[in-house]
Amino acid sequence: MKINLTHPNPALISIIKEPEQIITLDANFLIPPDRRPITKRGISFEQFREIWLDPIFSVFPNLAIHESVYDELVGISPQNYVDSKRDSIPPEIIIHKDSSLTEVEKILRDTIETRIALHTKYEPLLDNKDDRGEVKSLSYIAVKGLLYFAANDNNAIQLIEKSEEWSTGLDNVQAIKMYELIYYLYKNNLADKTAVKMLYKYQYYLTNREKSTNPCWGDFSSSMDNLYDPYFK
Repeated sequence: MKINLTHPNPALISIIKEPEQIITLDANFLIPPDRRPITKRGISFEQFREIWLDPIFSVFPNLAIHESVYDELVGISPQNYVDSKRDSIPPEIIIHKDSSLTEVEKILRDTIETRIALHTKYEPLLDNKDDRGEVKSLSYIAVKGLLYFAANDNNAIQLIEKSEEWSTGLDNVQAIKMYELIYYLYKNNLADKTAVKMLYKYQYYLTNREKSTNPCWGDFSSSMDNLYDPYFK
């Protein structure tokens, strides 16, 4: 994924000011990245939990996932993590369920889902697994008037940022990128700074191509400071 540092993201500014807003997560926010065989190093779930999951859940009290994303986690460590958050009292994660939609909302959801699916590998009639989580998540939050979808998938982000051009029906949804929240954690001393830098490099600055298009950590953090420093004060 290419890092965009040309202008501040209004969604990030908004959650800096009001972190209690509902933020719906894509599956890739919950599953450790695995870039082997590009590199011999992997990131275990326990490392990912310590570096990433625990910090973001500690600072954002209303994180959410759609039930279709939960289904993608069956049989892997993130499911146990989500279960513990769901079952805590009070719950520490919101599960969006299609059963909560009214009949009118279901009709609107189906329309938006069809529009989104045209730009993905998901086929609503087949209900296949490819891109299902992001399509279901985005159509749900659009219908419910929820604002923020956090993702590390370029296509999911484009569905939002090109909503007018592609007629996806996501005009009121805003994307939050993983690298923006990595910076948020670093800036607020919410996670181990060395580990956060490692996560950034692993995700965005690993291959020769990424090094030619994305900034190194020092340039990234200073550019983000230029964009967002006023909002942290």
